Amino acid sequence: MRVLSYVKAGLLEWREAPEPRVDGDGVAIVRPVAASTCDADWAIVAGRAPLPGPFALGHEAVGEVVAIGDGVTRVAVGQLVVVAWQICCGACDRCAAGLTAQCRAVPRGAMFGSPLGGDFGGLFSDLVRVPFADAMLVPLPVGVSPEAVVSAGDNLTDAWAAASRALAAWPGASALVVGGSGGLALYAVQAALCAGASAVDYVDRDPGRLALAASLGARPIRRADAADLGEYPVVIESSGNPDELQRALRATAPGGTCHSSSIFFGDVPMPLLDMFMKDITFRIGRCSTRPFIPSVLQLVAEGKLHPERVTSAVFPWDEAPAALSQRSTKPLLVRPAVLAGAAQGA
Repeated sequence: MRVLSYVKAGLLEWREAPEPRVDGDGVAIVRPVAASTCDADWAIVAGRAPLPGPFALGHEAVGEVVAIGDGVTRVAVGQLVVVAWQICCGACDRCAAGLTAQCRAVPRGAMFGSPLGGDFGGLFSDLVRVPFADAMLVPLPVGVSPEAVVSAGDNLTDAWAAASRALAAWPGASALVVGGSGGLALYAVQAALCAGASAVDYVDRDPGRLALAASLGARPIRRADAADLGEYPVVIESSGNPDELQRALRATAPGGTCHSSSIFFGDVPMPLLDMFMKDITFRIGRCSTRPFIPSVLQLVAEGKLHPERVTSAVFPWDEAPAALSQRSTKPLLVRPAVLAGAAQGA
């Protein structure tokens, strides 16, 4: 089978690999039918992440289940499923507490699409072995397309978790979203409004993303015009830029929450005195998305979230190396389901 591999900075290519097999209880084999980039994938492709190639890329996908092992009871062959991006058993004390990104059953950092925590393959592959299938696979509701929720395993759900948790503490508050690195910030605009924000301001440097944010209901602010933003009880930062992180922290209102979804590959300066004086909460980390995926799928099924509006381009599956060689906000790779999603919603 083919595996889309990151080889070195700027070079992606299909490579041949043995087909995965059901080799134990709880294992499923999934055939991705829609896949997209996480914002962090662009840092990998550009060679800015401390991850030497080659390795299989990709950790956002919806697929169809093509085989299951003994003990798999929550998904069936033919079912369309969201694949959680982190490897998690669903049974340890951390998973039970909702900390699926910190599962005790696997090495720290274990995930698809990266060599961190071991080689679990990537979701830009013809087939993928999913351990702990009952814990990691979430069936799509009837009527929800794979293309719409392709990022539900990571970026889309990360955005919902950030917005909904912060707005639970500040019902009806205004929110600031600091973008600049891809699709997650645009998902956060929708998520904040869906979670009850009275208004959302969106900061970015890219005219296209600013226009899209406006169409999603935000007030767009060019980064060059964002010297004095005022203060917001809820701030979501997803720029990947240390200077913008500082801007986000300084814009957090007294007692407010600033959530960063960025990955910084090194130490960055922070305005700790300002944070201290305002008594704000700062949250950053690998979001444990798995507990939030069902809620996100339900919001999409009810027509309250429209993540498909963030998709920037759609490509046939075979064109993956070329499609991902040029950055765009949220490219989508698709191919038909061979089992036609016969068990969808079962």
